[in-house]
Amino acid sequence: MNFLKYQGEGEGEEKICVVKYFQQQYNLKLRYPFLPCIMTPSGTYFPPEVCDLETGQRVTRKLSERQTAEMIKFTCQAPAIRSEKIQHGMNLLEYDQNKHCRQWGLKVSPKMAVIDARVLPAPRLAYHPSGKESNFAPQLGTWQLGPGKKMLNGATLKSWSIIVFANPHHIKKEIVDGFIRELIKTLGENGMNIVNPKPPILHANPQGNIEITIRQAYTAAGNAAQFKPQLILCVLQGRSTLYDEIKRIEDTVLGVPTQCIMSNKLFKANKQYCGMLGLKINVKLQGNNVSLQREYLPFFLEAPTIVFGADVTHPGFGDNNPSIAAVVASFDALATRYATSIRFQGPRVEIISSLKEMVQELLKVFYKETRKKPERILFYRDGVSEGQFEEVLTFEIDAIRKACTTLEATYRPKITFVVVQKRHHTRFFPTDNNTDKSKNCLPGTVVEKEITHPFEFDFYLQSHPGLQGTSRPTHYHVLIDENKFKSDPLQSLTYNLCYSYARCPRAVSVVPPAYYAHLAAFRARHMLEESTNILFRRWR
Repeated sequence: MNFLKYQGEGEGEEKICVVKYFQQQYNLKLRYPFLPCIMTPSGTYFPPEVCDLETGQRVTRKLSERQTAEMIKFTCQAPAIRSEKIQHGMNLLEYDQNKHCRQWGLKVSPKMAVIDARVLPAPRLAYHPSGKESNFAPQLGTWQLGPGKKMLNGATLKSWSIIVFANPHHIKKEIVDGFIRELIKTLGENGMNIVNPKPPILHANPQGNIEITIRQAYTAAGNAAQFKPQLILCVLQGRSTLYDEIKRIEDTVLGVPTQCIMSNKLFKANKQYCGMLGLKINVKLQGNNVSLQREYLPFFLEAPTIVFGADVTHPGFGDNNPSIAAVVASFDALATRYATSIRFQGPRVEIISSLKEMVQELLKVFYKETRKKPERILFYRDGVSEGQFEEVLTFEIDAIRKACTTLEATYRPKITFVVVQKRHHTRFFPTDNNTDKSKNCLPGTVVEKEITHPFEFDFYLQSHPGLQGTSRPTHYHVLIDENKFKSDPLQSLTYNLCYSYARCPRAVSVVPPAYYAHLAAFRARHMLEESTNILFRRWR
């Protein structure tokens, strides 16, 4: 690397390389001159060998996927272990001996608070009536797929193709054929209709032109079925930027759904994995996997109701790309299908600046599909901190009202606005053996006293079964409630909705509208480089 060195008054500048500069200035001969320099935020460059990394220095940049996975694994602790370490930490802090605490009259209990909680009953779910288990209640927040449970509305797959982004000598054709046979068999047993059991299979170089490859697969699918392509299945070797590129092409170039799978899954094509894959494929083809039994959604049956979810994702540290706002909304009677509206806005701006227009779009979709105007709006807003509540009340709720009156001057549906918070440090530890398999509190655990706000409407809900580590409950805080919910109906409705997530047979930790909004905003990152316009598409 070369740069211009200022020589002094009247002596001009000298072009000099980094190696020569350090030799002249510090009499230091660089041992690794071939390594790239480290750039500081101020724009200064240093050779790595002259830098020291201080112990305990905090990493502010985004971790890689591998680093993130390792960090999660490292910090994952079973409830009993985490509880023990928290107690040990409290003993080390010795708050009762702290002079500042004594001066202020602050007393910290050395033990965790023991509070009352209750467990909500799980809702009953509806699959296709032709299945043996078309009406059933999940146990411990999860259930198994199988022949007895057929998708509520299985899609028909006519035109599709497969791309294997790997060397054909590593993943041979017979391996791919065997996986496809098992996948088709499982999808058929679960209620889908696969018209073309022998889709075209293409092998491609993952370092090549991905857009050309996907266009070729698109054409091959259409020619083989004489029907507009519906799906492209992509087999990937490991996680890489290839996934992002595939999704960008799907959303901004071809508009055909893609389903990515890891190549190692081809060698063990079991029914459980194929069944999980089928859930994703079915909803991408506008099918419907499962719904709640109608009696568990009384709020939706009493009057036309639309459910919104909203989230904003922000660029990483040092990145000045826009923040992305996503709003999703149901467009059927039982809140099983969702549309989405996406906007780009200023970096790290949390308030959704285009919320009025986004809500208008989604209200129109609801009316187009149901021929009814929603009389009730239930809005779940993710990503808002307590310090932003007042700003949300001032701007976002006003934007929702203006969206309604802009469509029709007298249109004023009743609004319930709920903030969804996952970024907190509250954890629940069961005091008895009434736990799930991971020793966490049971799905449906609700806490609404003692650790909640003394007079505002909020509650903690642990809706999901734990997979590993200590589960984190979700904090729901109601900012406005024109529908005049009582605690139990809103808690039950929120919990019941957690069983309607389209992509897996288990209750999820966050109410699905907020979950979908988060996924939509994250997905928009893939198309950020190619599009600066407003994006609006149907999405599950």
